[in-house]
Amino acid sequence: MDMMEAMRARHSVRSYTGKPIEGETLEALEKLIDECNRESGLHIQLVRNEPMAFDSFMAHYGKFSGVKNYLALVGKKGGAAEEACGYYGEKLVLAAQALGLNTCWVGATFKKIPDVFRVDAGEKLVLVIAVGYGAAQGTARKSKSVSDVSRAENAPEWFRKGVEAALLAPTAINQQKFFFTLHGDKVSARAGLGPFSRVDLGIAKYHFELGSGKDRSVWL
Repeated sequence: MDMMEAMRARHSVRSYTGKPIEGETLEALEKLIDECNRESGLHIQLVRNEPMAFDSFMAHYGKFSGVKNYLALVGKKGGAAEEACGYYGEKLVLAAQALGLNTCWVGATFKKIPDVFRVDAGEKLVLVIAVGYGAAQGTARKSKSVSDVSRAENAPEWFRKGVEAALLAPTAINQQKFFFTLHGDKVSARAGLGPFSRVDLGIAKYHFELGSGKDRSVWL
């Protein structure tokens, strides 16, 4: 499964089996976490076999069950961490999907458990991503249209494909509050107002790059 196939197949999953993440799957996921941290300066950590964070009133209210593994997205304090966590977190999400795992972005409905991951001085926990073997594969959700989230005159195919890919991106409460504008061969992207909208922008930008076939130099 390549990343575009993973993008189309991936849906949020809140219920997980007890199957552990191990062997080659674990090695591949940890290797990519290390690569993302080196490239981004983030401090992403995989927490395994820890059931307490999702065994709380808020987690049960969010209909989570069986979650024992999650990615803690930790970065330096300041606005840039949110977008970076979205971009690199989604890179890990799609890689996990390609490895046969399932995921769910989680902003609030979990409990912080002491000493299971590190938050160094000057850092903060932005959010977490539940990861594991899902009891099901999740379902698709409603989406806005290309014209709702972008503006371009005589849009080239690569731009349209990029926006279509961005519309497959998970966003907080499915708000899809991002907007892409074409400027010649460059693109500007902005976040709207809403919870975790900067994280959502990072996720959408990663999807746009995959769909358009462009690299990070496409951005203004």
